[in-house]
Amino acid sequence: MKKIILTALIAFGYSNLHAQEESKSPLTFSGYVDAYYSYDFGKPEDHTRPGFFYNYNKSNEVNLNLGLAKVNYSKENIRGNFALMAGTYAEYNMSAEQGLLKNVYEANVGVKISQSHNLWIDAGIMPAHIGFESAIGKDCQTLTRSILAENSPYYEAGVKIGYTSESGKWYLAGMYLNGWQRIEKVEGNQTPAFGTQITYKPSDKVVLNWSTYVGNEQPDIDKKWRYFNNFYGQFKVTEKTNVTAGFDVGSQQSAKKSDKYDTWFSPVLILQYKPTDKIQLAARGEYYSDEKGVIITTETPNGFKTYGFSANFDYLVTDNVMFRIEARNLSSKDEIFIKNNLPTDSNTFLTTSLAISF
Repeated sequence: MKKIILTALIAFGYSNLHAQEESKSPLTFSGYVDAYYSYDFGKPEDHTRPGFFYNYNKSNEVNLNLGLAKVNYSKENIRGNFALMAGTYAEYNMSAEQGLLKNVYEANVGVKISQSHNLWIDAGIMPAHIGFESAIGKDCQTLTRSILAENSPYYEAGVKIGYTSESGKWYLAGMYLNGWQRIEKVEGNQTPAFGTQITYKPSDKVVLNWSTYVGNEQPDIDKKWRYFNNFYGQFKVTEKTNVTAGFDVGSQQSAKKSDKYDTWFSPVLILQYKPTDKIQLAARGEYYSDEKGVIITTETPNGFKTYGFSANFDYLVTDNVMFRIEARNLSSKDEIFIKNNLPTDSNTFLTTSLAISF
């Protein structure tokens, strides 16, 4: 008799749990607000930092970097995301887009196309498959973004097919894209663009990634093929110490049908240390070289060749509120910066932010 009662209770418990899971809404809502103040010691009169920065780029004024409202739909074989945004990130990073597209952070739908494998097709506007930094500051180890992140895609529009292995150690993806960080294609450009991504996680302490991009960013009458590779590794050295190493390298034809290519590259190294549950410290070293001005134009003899160093302090006020402060210095081979309205070869700035996620 006891066995029958126990079996019935277990069956009832399972049935009740299953009913709760069935009744659980497939919709989830979330938000993110990141307010900041940055002070550039170069004192730009227009309160705008150098043009190769798209995050936290207003100087000597309190502003909103990113305000985000998102809805996610998720069922066993279907998923979708829609997010709208506002802030200086949207204003400057989306300046090439038209109308209401400037305020779309994400808008995509995905369908699982295999019953036996974790294989999905996603289409729409998606976060880029390139790099380890995003516009959402709380997910990054430093307050401001690295130069390589600021000058490679944050978002992309197209179709992606992605596969995650049964063990979860491998992720493989291929993309058909509208272009290099573009929702709308360049006028006169009918050339397809493509991307790939391979991520390997041999353990919960190591992530290795290789992403690529191939495309043409000009009208077809002046077609120049661009080839780009992004490599990074993230390593949990100890329970309190994380290391991220990244390297970008790209090349683009110097002229239509030319055998000569203009190359740019950028290494970056970030060390993060968490002495307590509330405090995070980080240091970053980086270099970005774009002599021919493919990505960052300077019109100076040596182009853009810049070293950078930063130090970061984070305080987790609560589980979902973070205060951050960062000091950062950039030094260039040429005088590409401005200080007190005069050319200079260095730039120093302080940035603070207060962010909440919900």
